[in-house]
Amino acid sequence: MNKELIIRSNPDAVDFALLKDGKLIELHKQEEKSNFQVGDIFIAKIRKPVAGLNAAFVNVGFEKDAFLHYHDLGPNLNSQLKFLKSLTTGKAKDYTLKNFQFEKEIDKNGAITDVLSANQSVLVQVVKEPISTKGPRISSELSLAGRFIVLVPFSDRVSISQKIESREEKERLKRLVSSIRPKGFGVIVRTVAEGKQTTELEKDLQTLLDRWSGMCKKLPTAHHPSKVLGELNRASSILRDVFNDTFSGIHVDDEELYHQTRDYLQEIAPAKQSIVKLYQSKNLPIFEKYHIERQIKTSFGKTVSMSKGAYLIIEHTEALHVIDVNSGNRSNKANNQEETALEVNLIAAAEIARQLRLRDMGGIIVVDFIDMSNPDNRKVLFDFLREEMSDDKAKHKILPPSKFGLVQITRQRVRPEVNIKTREEDPNNENGEIEAPISIITKIESDLDRLIGTQRGLVLNVHPFVAAYLSKGMPSPRVRWALKYKKWVKIIPRDAYTFLEYHFFDREGNEILE
Repeated sequence: MNKELIIRSNPDAVDFALLKDGKLIELHKQEEKSNFQVGDIFIAKIRKPVAGLNAAFVNVGFEKDAFLHYHDLGPNLNSQLKFLKSLTTGKAKDYTLKNFQFEKEIDKNGAITDVLSANQSVLVQVVKEPISTKGPRISSELSLAGRFIVLVPFSDRVSISQKIESREEKERLKRLVSSIRPKGFGVIVRTVAEGKQTTELEKDLQTLLDRWSGMCKKLPTAHHPSKVLGELNRASSILRDVFNDTFSGIHVDDEELYHQTRDYLQEIAPAKQSIVKLYQSKNLPIFEKYHIERQIKTSFGKTVSMSKGAYLIIEHTEALHVIDVNSGNRSNKANNQEETALEVNLIAAAEIARQLRLRDMGGIIVVDFIDMSNPDNRKVLFDFLREEMSDDKAKHKILPPSKFGLVQITRQRVRPEVNIKTREEDPNNENGEIEAPISIITKIESDLDRLIGTQRGLVLNVHPFVAAYLSKGMPSPRVRWALKYKKWVKIIPRDAYTFLEYHFFDREGNEILE
């Protein structure tokens, strides 16, 4: 398994595409004007506590007030408020917490009006970016994420990632971190810390302490509201969260970003610094070079094609997302309907796991898999889906399939969903829209892959524009088909066809009905 990160710089945004064995699995965008990223810390003022919601609305400088629920205050809110007051009044000069006297923890079932009041200063961290008409969701329980550990001020807990399965390794890491943990700070050990030694963890810890001190220095003169600690740039934060030894290349088309990425990789994985490459071609854009544009066009529509003729229908509603799995009119090589259903469902499960990450879909997702009567097959599907989603960094929960084939998934949503328009003007209807042209090529190739082995000769009738695309160039798509299947496909342009219409015929002129 090889992973590559492709970084494209635009005047107003930077796009990040994560590839796994050449297939697009994540797509991120960092806009230059984005001031509210997950992880950013602000000094802000309480606008007003609302007893009925047990929450407060907080002015963080966004057009909509941020939302701070009582359960997101953290148990040591009083200690944070005391420390902040001592900093802003100039009484505290020591940014460590080793001599700081902690206050009593707040009641976990208390009321917002008992602990916060209007116009009160507070340090808050963005946990969910502004989405639609809602302002940011924030927390006053701060954390600073590093490569191997997460530093939690005003805490004394040491937690180990649940994804580390070995009990011996968990105990080793807990002993190690407990020995280097500074007083007044809690530590969460991340999954990638497995097998790491003291020097690596200490270096990561010191970097986070330096960031904490740098933030504290700003507080006495910071105006309200303002950002006092920004998250790493998106390239560095992606590398921090997903980078491992399976990465084979990081390609960047901007020189400044290239140097930033190399410098960050030098810190977290010096041996891998050489995989960062500066892409300098002016003739072919970087997303075209790595076939990302094509994958975007075919992955973000309402209909998503899969192998063997199967496809997904993805619908969005106000309350949830609905995904319907369809087998398509594929040739059935399985022995019975149950085997066919299981085969298609497993193909769909892999694609659904990819789609959730790719679109960054969150909230409630309901998947209508093809019905299977055998409970063992439903368990196979459930286990396979969990395994496919195990690499997903977003918190999620999957319920087993019901007897009707429905699977319910909840997935954490911390930033707006990636939504790319794939429809274009219909050349046959000035008031209509069609799926982008590249999508029709993908569907044709999917059908061809299914039919080529069952026919001695194939004739494809398509719109003249599509016929020209398939026939021209060297190598043309038709030539590539010939090399792949060792069979020649005859292509006939048909003026009467609409742009997305196509039909396969055999050598005798009989249409091959799907």
